[in-house]
Amino acid sequence: MRAHAPRRNKTLQQAKGNAAMRRSILAALLGATLSLSAATMPAYAKAAAPDFAAAVADKGRPADAIALDESRKPAEVLAFLGLKSGDKAADIMTGSGYWAEIMANAVGKKGKVTAFEPSQFYSSPDEMKVWDALGKRRPDISFVRYPFEAFSAKPDSFDFTIINLSYHDLYWESEKYKIPRTDPAAFVKTLYAATKPGGIVGIIDHVGLPGDTRKTVDTVHRIDPAQVKADFTAAGFVLEAESPILSNPADDHSKLVFDPAIRGKTDRFVYRFRKPK
Repeated sequence: MRAHAPRRNKTLQQAKGNAAMRRSILAALLGATLSLSAATMPAYAKAAAPDFAAAVADKGRPADAIALDESRKPAEVLAFLGLKSGDKAADIMTGSGYWAEIMANAVGKKGKVTAFEPSQFYSSPDEMKVWDALGKRRPDISFVRYPFEAFSAKPDSFDFTIINLSYHDLYWESEKYKIPRTDPAAFVKTLYAATKPGGIVGIIDHVGLPGDTRKTVDTVHRIDPAQVKADFTAAGFVLEAESPILSNPADDHSKLVFDPAIRGKTDRFVYRFRKPK
């Protein structure tokens, strides 16, 4: 036994060295992720990057929003997508205002965030209280209601837009929620016009299986990533980059996203589209 002690000591030293090397590699990968947007952007798009960690850590954010940070990785996602200080930004189908608040913290006083929410949502008296409270808490954000099926915005309004886990809903119909059949192509065309030349649109959504898109959305609230690529490139956007930041290979793409076994842990794609200059 003693004769093998030097070998064991050497093995332990190698293991410690390997562990240290792995930690260094992981740290380097994290740094690469945070700087990926700047590294892959055209020269004209490079500008001051906000302090995303500080934007997320802002003490004014509500507890229920903070609880989502672990699964949504907002600092990493916004760094990848390329939000910049001073941007005029939009959060479409803002819901609770999660992304709008973080982006407003990030773009600073020289920037501006507009949060869009369909008029069919947050329409009951109790829901309106939530919506009103959100507006009072963040008077620096412009909150805009619009008919789900008729999104509109002025041309060349935004440097940056994010649509989080909601683009698939453009293929959804619901009599219960008064959502009529919507034309995704018309929506993306309007968004293209509202995006400034060189501007970015970031799409985050649940990965769905290929097939009938409307059926997939109706049954599991997911979308085939290829459908999103096709919709945006048809409108004139260029898919500049995609990231595995929110991927989950263990996710069963046939499951409803609200299934307790997978809710908040779905396999999600993150696309950065750009309107050419």
